[in-house]
Amino acid sequence: MRKIAIIGAGESGAQLALGLQREGYAITLFSDRSAAQIRTGKVMSSQCMFATALAAEAQLGPALQSLYDTGTVPEINAIRFRVEGEGPADPIEWEAALDAPARSIDQRIKSAAWIESFVAAGGDFRIEKVTPRMLEELSRDYDLVIVSTGKGEIGQIFPRDKAKSPFDRPQRVLALNYVSLGNPGGEQPGAGEQTGQGGDGIRMAMVPGVGEFFTFPGLTVSGPCQMMVFEGVVGGPMDRWTDVSTPEEQLQRSLEILEEHFPHEAKNFAHAVLTDEGATLLGRITPTVRSAVGELSNGGLVFGLGDAVLLNDPLTGQGSNNATLASRYYLDSIIRRGQEPFDRQWMERTFDEFWRGWGQWAVAWTNDMLKPRRDHQRVAMSEASAHPSLASSIAAGFDDPRTFYPWWFDPAAAADFVLAQKAEDSAAFDLRDFRGALGQFATGVTVVTTIAADGRKVGMTANSFTSVSMEPPLVLWCPSKRAPSLTDFEESTHFAINILASDQHVLSRQFATPSADKFAGAETSEGIAGVPLLEGAVATFQCRTVSRHDAGDHVIYVGEVEKYENPGGAPLVFQGGKYHATASHPDF
Repeated sequence: MRKIAIIGAGESGAQLALGLQREGYAITLFSDRSAAQIRTGKVMSSQCMFATALAAEAQLGPALQSLYDTGTVPEINAIRFRVEGEGPADPIEWEAALDAPARSIDQRIKSAAWIESFVAAGGDFRIEKVTPRMLEELSRDYDLVIVSTGKGEIGQIFPRDKAKSPFDRPQRVLALNYVSLGNPGGEQPGAGEQTGQGGDGIRMAMVPGVGEFFTFPGLTVSGPCQMMVFEGVVGGPMDRWTDVSTPEEQLQRSLEILEEHFPHEAKNFAHAVLTDEGATLLGRITPTVRSAVGELSNGGLVFGLGDAVLLNDPLTGQGSNNATLASRYYLDSIIRRGQEPFDRQWMERTFDEFWRGWGQWAVAWTNDMLKPRRDHQRVAMSEASAHPSLASSIAAGFDDPRTFYPWWFDPAAAADFVLAQKAEDSAAFDLRDFRGALGQFATGVTVVTTIAADGRKVGMTANSFTSVSMEPPLVLWCPSKRAPSLTDFEESTHFAINILASDQHVLSRQFATPSADKFAGAETSEGIAGVPLLEGAVATFQCRTVSRHDAGDHVIYVGEVEKYENPGGAPLVFQGGKYHATASHPDF
């Protein structure tokens, strides 16, 4: 049995410990506090978990499921934006529903529950403050040591990756309050009740040059609450917390800032009271990405996870989502490793998979949101107030930041994106719902590859693949006319269909997102006409393009199979917007 030590029992470490424990690994989980101490301590974050991360959380362990099942945790169903105009301009204001509810549970509740679940299942839980010297001892005694906390000395073991970290100082001064919203009679709202305008959603307000305020409902140790998050530009009018010495003073300062900079919100918090003695937090975060491999003085290696190697500003709510999804990536990679050693190459490749598949998109978008809005971004935000499809697309990016690429960063792509979203508003159906209905048809997942005229490898994820004819052997697939690489396929004589295996979901995400090099980290071989073939696919079909057919906003490509490989294995399945693995039907 492989022995793994995990340092830190927060969002990433505790969940990974539970996932590995369930898979039969011998796990030792270290924390500097007990579950009871965490539950009664100070709040640690303003976490808001969106649908994709919630699904990963459920896969990693069921410790919180009863809270969701009983309706104890308020649903977050929408995002409401308000951006104040520069000068006398009117504010931009709009609201869009999320495709699936988000949820927020105080990390004190979550961490304590995860620890207790781990211990109840026989896990080795130790309350110790781990030092670099202890890490050296652990690296000798365990097959793998994972550090999931960036606090203290051990956080400095992982060198800063300057290429991925554009900031060398905090961009915002942060203040967080957990409050109950009562009325003058003292009665508090229940979990299912709205608390002020848009009470079941995230309300985000931005004042250029000043900062941001956002708020959303959640569950804390005393019950339902409203979370208040202030993000002030460093040195600006909201950087006013240094003289605050008590929680009550912090709440009073918060109400003053609302009155001055966000008066439309002030009335919603007129009767706010702190939920408990530990319900406030102040801080400044420098967004940082670090090397995932830490080398100890004895030559031992430790593997970084969560905040230890990827620290995001809370502005876009990606921190807890990144931590959970990284835990899921690490779990899959550890399982796939089998009995092979957890060496530096494996550590670097595992983090790189998470970075390429998810982390880089959340980080780049969040870092850009800390900067002043550019013209094309202001136009898109403004147009969203009149075009629900555009507003919904922006809201959906909080769940999956990859959808902001490339349009959020590129003016030409933004113009095309805005036009496409406007067109959706005049379509015969609600296209988001129509896509959802089509998504009920379960499919395999492919990456279609070709070679560009200039020799570049080209590929995109597609599930619009089917066989057409056995004699001659024909297949088809249907790329969008807006696909950035469509021209490369039009100019190429051949393409390959790579049917992904169940453990290649990372590649599916990677090839579904615009990138300068989608093939980074992917193992390939060369097929007919130089077309790249993905190693590990359950089947590949090398095809000569025989016809193309216009089909609305897509193109139908028909190819004749000139060569195929059928190594077999469990395929990756996509249904209802999620990846699935196959299983035998219980009736057969």
